[in-house]
Amino acid sequence: MLLVNIKELVGIEEKGLLMKKGAEMSETGRIKDAFLITRGKKILDYGPMDSDAYRKYLAENHRVYDMKGCVVMPAFCDSHTHLVYANSRELEFVDKIRGLSYEEIAKRGGGILNSAKATAAASEDELYDMAEKRLDEVMRMGTGAIEIKSGYGLSTESELKLLRVIRRLKETSPLTIKSNFLGAHGIPMEYRGHQQDYVDLVINEMIPLVAAEDLADFIDVFCDQGFFTCDDTERILMAGIKYGMRPKIHANEMAISGGVQVGVKYGAISVDHLEQIGQAEIDCLKDTETMPTVLPGCAFFLNLPLSPAREMIRQGLPVAMASDFNPGTSPSGNMQLILSMACIRYRLTPEEALNATTLNTAYAMGVSDELGSITKGKIANLIVTEPMTQLEYMPYFYGTNKVAKMILNGKFVS
Repeated sequence: MLLVNIKELVGIEEKGLLMKKGAEMSETGRIKDAFLITRGKKILDYGPMDSDAYRKYLAENHRVYDMKGCVVMPAFCDSHTHLVYANSRELEFVDKIRGLSYEEIAKRGGGILNSAKATAAASEDELYDMAEKRLDEVMRMGTGAIEIKSGYGLSTESELKLLRVIRRLKETSPLTIKSNFLGAHGIPMEYRGHQQDYVDLVINEMIPLVAAEDLADFIDVFCDQGFFTCDDTERILMAGIKYGMRPKIHANEMAISGGVQVGVKYGAISVDHLEQIGQAEIDCLKDTETMPTVLPGCAFFLNLPLSPAREMIRQGLPVAMASDFNPGTSPSGNMQLILSMACIRYRLTPEEALNATTLNTAYAMGVSDELGSITKGKIANLIVTEPMTQLEYMPYFYGTNKVAKMILNGKFVS
């Protein structure tokens, strides 16, 4: 498949980097008036139209697709979502407008517990049908790879049901999907006051059953004020690691919780949220393999403090940005909007924002060796935009879908 007359090809990475940190985040290869050719699922070559390589490929009678002045860029990788859920929570949205905090809503049985109740009542087929529609929607807005967490079960039966839905989505969707077991997402009402018993249930019953069916790539814990403690988190992560699940952490959304330090200690591939973060957490993350992942949609929806992404980059850290698509605190999986927020609210340049939502989020999913950049030999997961001048237009002109076509696994899918 030969794509020609590309207005600008962006997101090129030729150094073999699996993530970009610090000053590297402002670097991305760009070619004006470009071509790109695929072979099977993978990117074979690319370069300027005015080149011998292009003329050679053109002479070989490949299927030629005229991009007609469009930008071609890597598909977004959304490394933090809760996309499988049963109900929306717009009434809680009104409660937030009226001044109730996230913690107050959770304490009276709302929030995560609300979704858990609806999930328990829904069948696996119903959950699958709802999630499939959401996946199609986010794909049409540019997402080519996505991590989906459980966590709206909070019982063994319901958590397994959610993870089985995610497995079905993996088998049927053209997107690259990673699954994350988040049984420790909230504390069920019946365990309030003795949450150690629920932690024991997660460790002794849920994790072995999840592992027996090979349902999860990662294990996650909501380590934060009002949720799971650092001790709880360490116990759960150690249990998951024994079964081959790599850790990820929800940390420091409500308060500086120690979750970042626990994540680094146990080799978490990412620590996510980070609305509350200080110099100690930044220092802890330096020179580690853990990706700090910021969730702009959640901070926007809940009016939380902004994670200091600009300062983290200045001090040499990598930064990833994901949607946190979920019914309660970030009801949108639109990664174009996350790209815009990265620039507008967090003051990242368009190049930094692109790396934060493609290569670095691919790293946070453990797939940056195959996805997240325009690189020879990587899988051809690409966005073909509507006609536009250059990368900068994508975050600048926010609020509309600027994706014309998606290429996943080397094939047009929309």
